[in-house]
Amino acid sequence: MYGLIGRMLAKPGRREELLAAMTDSSQAMPGCISYVVARDGENPDALWITEVWDDAAAHKASLQLDSVKAAIATAMPLIAGFDSRSVTEPVSVFLKR
Repeated sequence: MYGLIGRMLAKPGRREELLAAMTDSSQAMPGCISYVVARDGENPDALWITEVWDDAAAHKASLQLDSVKAAIATAMPLIAGFDSRSVTEPVSVFLKR
């Protein structure tokens, strides 16, 4: 498996708009096991994105999906920057509801 964890910074006061843009494309992405967008509890302009994919190729392929391209185009004007990004190797994933 292939994982990504990153903290994205929205332009001041635009986090909820960015959150919507980041979740609109997260439905049908082949090879995506888990895609979590979370509000940072300390920074009112930050989001954490945690992704688990079958492999790096599945993640790369997702960037070519029309829905993902549209989400990126919507999100870009809302993003102030990124302050953390890590590639991980997930060894276990439990999805509970």
